[in-house]
Amino acid sequence: MSEICRFIHAEKANYTVVLLCKVMKTARSTYYAWAAGAENREARRRADEALVHEITVIHLASLGNYGVPRVTAALRRLGRTVNRKRVERVMREHGITGNSRRTGRRGLTKADTRAAPSPDLIGRDFTATRPGTKIVGDITYIPTAEGWLYLASWLDLATREVIGYSMADHHRAELVVDALDMATALGRLEPCCVIHSDRGSEYTSHQLRDRISMLGHRQSMGRTGSCFNASTPPRKASGLS
Repeated sequence: MSEICRFIHAEKANYTVVLLCKVMKTARSTYYAWAAGAENREARRRADEALVHEITVIHLASLGNYGVPRVTAALRRLGRTVNRKRVERVMREHGITGNSRRTGRRGLTKADTRAAPSPDLIGRDFTATRPGTKIVGDITYIPTAEGWLYLASWLDLATREVIGYSMADHHRAELVVDALDMATALGRLEPCCVIHSDRGSEYTSHQLRDRISMLGHRQSMGRTGSCFNASTPPRKASGLS
């Protein structure tokens, strides 16, 4: 039936719809219903084209790391009210995928995947005289209609500015590594920068430690049992929660 309606639509400039429907033995109401649907489909197609452009920009800005959850969150931050399933469909149709960075070690125990805690190089001194020399990290849990969203961020103690962040529907080690990669890509860290955090499993992971070592920085962790760590810097450092 859609082929008949498309033929009528193509020929209506030459013949009346009444004549075409009579010749094709199709009710006019059927054609008009199809035509109305065609307009809606075209509008959806144009909307999807605009959406895939925005998704591509966000995906490229993340260096190809962002998948569906983080792309959806980024779109919503920009004021785009968009359903996650729609984002997933558009990304799938256009071959846009994130980098999960899975290592194949999910079956290992915590003792196998976590490194020994690093020394505390901050010593409760949450100040810095120069940007890019001391940064602190934390993870925030955000409830959404589609489940929990995890936001990892790194804050510069000299400027109190978030210089790197990452979002996902998980809080594995790659979440904090992605945030650190953003800060590095923006050129916000000096050599031997102190990377400070609490002793959560994401921060004690070999994955983060190896990345910090590869970048030529120094890892630091708050002492066990101390309320003064990366999660709770002094009062004026309110950029992390």
